[in-house]
Amino acid sequence: MPVLVDSNVIIDLYADGHAWRDWSRSTLRHVAASNILVINPIVYAEISVAFDSIEEVEDAIPADDFERHQLPYEAAFLAGKAFIDYRRRGGARTSPLPDFYIGAHALVSGFELLTRDTRRYRTYFPSLPLIAPG
Repeated sequence: MPVLVDSNVIIDLYADGHAWRDWSRSTLRHVAASNILVINPIVYAEISVAFDSIEEVEDAIPADDFERHQLPYEAAFLAGKAFIDYRRRGGARTSPLPDFYIGAHALVSGFELLTRDTRRYRTYFPSLPLIAPG
């Protein structure tokens, strides 16, 4: 089954002394052993800020290990609706709209989502299957 990998899990692998590094590394390996790992342009962009060149990004998330999927238009629609719901609940205008795109992409595509930041996904995409700590 395809599993969309949230950027925080990948960034954990490269951030010095990050508290989640061990969990992210072991969980990513476990999931990769029996699933297809997927990223999208939003995840790619979020990861890219941690590196100086596109070559470094490609080394960190090689195409042989992570399939690249485009965002479905249905996911964009669902992300917009989740964002409106977020704003109605008092969410800041500067909300990380990328989280809504990532959650909507996984849900619309029938993927599981590997993440360690579950709060928004559980609130706005309650039927999305998550692979997460605890």
